[in-house]
Formats: sequence, C-alpha cells, structure tokens
Amino acid sequence: CWEAGDAVRCLDKQYEYRDRCCNRCRPGEKLVSECSGTEDSVCTPCESGHYQQSWTKERHCAPHDICEDNTGLIVKTHGNATHNTVCQCRAGMHCSDTSCQTCVENQPCPHGFGFMAAKAMARMSSPCEPCAEGTFSNVSSKTEPCHPWTSCEEKGLMVKVKGTNTSDVICESGRRSSLSVLIPVAAMVVTCLVGIFIYYYLVHRAVRDEPACSLTSAPVQGKAGRPEENLETHQPTEEWEDPFPVQETLLRGQPVAQEDGKESRIAEQ
Repeated sequence: CWEAGDAVRCLDKQYEYRDRCCNRCRPGEKLVSECSGTEDSVCTPCESGHYQQSWTKERHCAPHDICEDNTGLIVKTHGNATHNTVCQCRAGMHCSDTSCQTCVENQPCPHGFGFMAAKAMARMSSPCEPCAEGTFSNVSSKTEPCHPWTSCEEKGLMVKVKGTNTSDVICESGRRSSLSVLIPVAAMVVTCLVGIFIYYYLVHRAVRDEPACSLTSAPVQGKAGRPEENLETHQPTEEWEDPFPVQETLLRGQPVAQEDGKESRIAEQ
C-alpha cells in the first residue's frame, strides 16, 4: 500500500501521505484513518442521506440535495451512497435560472407550439417552440409537447386529410376509398345498359306491331253505313237459284238479257 523513498509516485487510486502511498476509499465510503507503516487506510460507508461518488481520501460524505416542495422541485432520482439526489421542476413549471434551485410557472404554449421539457432546465422563460413538420399541438398547455402525426400506413389506411402543426392526419379505409369511386362508375354503367335495353326494346316492338296496326286501323268501307254493317253486308250468303236462267248477249254493243225467247235491253250501269 505504500512505498518509501525520496521520490514517491502513487497510483490513481492512491494518495501520498508522509512519504507513503495510501489507498483511497472506494465510492460510497469515507476515510477513517490513513495508512501507516504496518496498516492500510481504514474506510467506512457513508451514513444515510449522504454519498461519495468517487475514490477519495475525504473523511466526510456529501449530503443529498433536498427537493423542497415550496420551491416547485420534486425528486427525479433518489440518491444513494454513490449518487446525489436529482431534482426537477414539477409539471407546468421550469427552472428560474441555470442552477435550478427554484422553479417558476410556465406560460401556456398556444396551438401549434409544444413544451420542450429537455430545454426547460436551462431556460428562464417558458420553453415553447413551434411544432416541426410531422408534429402538431391542438391544445393550449403548459406541459404538452408536440405530438407526431398518426401514421396511416402503419394501420393499413390511406391519408384522407394531411396534418398541420395544429391538427393530426385524418385516415380512411383504402377499401372505402375504392368503393367511393367504383360505386358511381358501376351506377353509370348500369344506367347506360338499362337505357340501351329500353331503346332497343321499344324499337323492336314498334317494328313488330306496325303490320298489325295497318290492318286494324283501316276498317272496310262500304257504300253506306258503319264498318260493322259493311262487314255484315259482305258476309257470304247462299246464292238464290233463279228457276229461269238469264242469258246475256250483245246487241249493237249493248248487253241484252234473254228470257224465254224475249229480248230486253239492260241499261249499262
């Protein structure tokens, strides 16, 4: 633990004492007595509420910092034998100076701005900064940071409305988006097909019904009377047989009817 001589050179974890190299106490301990010609350095652990974070020859450990509530401080990390207690300002407050022994109230960050907690320790005013591209803040808050936009791709969705520094992205289902395009197109196609079908149906019916219409629309006209009477008139009847047949001859170009050897001239109608 020590070396005697005119020029004493001790290691990093040793210290010089009366031309000897004595061992330092390890972190979490304090020195009780130095080394001697026959004994090494004597160390003891730090008492509760104290710490020693390095190799030392000190006889006292340092006390933990106290995070006083009336100053706006709270405990971030509790101290132990090798580390000090770490304090921080409570939510909605920031350090009043670089030493951060006291805290002051934050001013609310407006929409589009977020609270930067990492920079609050070194600032003397409310650390509100504009939300960068891809982030947003839609509330006025002393504690809320800027939040990242929702990733529609990770959810299997499509971007319907792009986000801004004050609003999040709005997603929609890709299937719904496709249907919104396909449904109107399908409706137009069906409407066209129905129209074509109706057109061809009407044309075909008109051609098919044209002969029947010409036959039924023109009733047979007789010399007198209604069509029904003419139909009855033209109905076939049994011919009456004349017991005396009449023979027709021509006399001087005029038709002559002969009956029982007599001639009579028939007036030409």
